[in-house]
Amino acid sequence: MTVNKRKKNTRQRGHKTHGWGAKKKHRGKGHQGGAGMAGTGKRADSKKPSIWKDLDYFGKHGFVSKTPKARINAVNISFIEQHLNKLISKNLIKKENDMYFVELEKLGFNKLIGDGRVSMKFRIKAPYASKTAAEKVKQAGGEVIGLVGE
Repeated sequence: MTVNKRKKNTRQRGHKTHGWGAKKKHRGKGHQGGAGMAGTGKRADSKKPSIWKDLDYFGKHGFVSKTPKARINAVNISFIEQHLNKLISKNLIKKENDMYFVELEKLGFNKLIGDGRVSMKFRIKAPYASKTAAEKVKQAGGEVIGLVGE
């Protein structure tokens, strides 16, 4: 059997405070002293120690760059030498006379790194390359072209 219960607010009609004591109570965040971390300034030390630990609470911290950096996707010279036959068969590397022509961006990379030995002549087109990689390719009789900033 359902009981018809009166609404609470109908019983509080005509009562100034609606069960909250003084008239100034129950006025939102102002009665609590503010929302979140408010009220931690000049008042007692109750909250200060917890804020001192949070180094990001005070001050400004850096900025967000509007222009994103170029993403570096690097590959070693040794990887190219090890997978040379496979890359030639997929037409990702061309052989002209005794020199191999490699476009790194076709392979999905944009930086050449000098790990490994270079035993063949390469002509590598790459936007970025480490100094050691460029030196190793030159010593083997090849060259690195298309570098940014050159």
